[in-house]
Amino acid sequence: MNRAEDDLYQELVLEHKRSPRNFGTLAAPTNEARGRNPQCGDDLGVQLDLAEGRVRDIRFQGQGCAICIASASMMSEAVKGRELEFARQLHDRFHAVLTGELEPEDAQLGKLVSLAGVRRYPGRIKCAMLGWHAMMHALADSSAETPP
Repeated sequence: MNRAEDDLYQELVLEHKRSPRNFGTLAAPTNEARGRNPQCGDDLGVQLDLAEGRVRDIRFQGQGCAICIASASMMSEAVKGRELEFARQLHDRFHAVLTGELEPEDAQLGKLVSLAGVRRYPGRIKCAMLGWHAMMHALADSSAETPP
């Protein structure tokens, strides 16, 4: 990661930590799950409103380090309004980049590519993935989808 990429990473993480997008709760979620990392104290809940094979709305709440909150915030922006399969595939690509299985430039992550630097810190990968894992657990029960 060059200096410009490192600066962008730090700027985006701080921006999303200070003003996380889609933070809060949904009035009537169709699916939800919670993720905890007892090693560092990160604790996030993800709520989804699924309809017609899409993530109609998403919210997350809880507490976590800057990487945890920023990643969940950026995740929520990326999947809101998108197809369930898109959300699942994005999770897989993001995870593959963080674990070194896929190069960032090959992953088609959009703004999420700015978090690729986390892979240099293996202990922080769990922080970046916590919200994603919670979302995937919530998506696993997509049979709870409500009609539009």
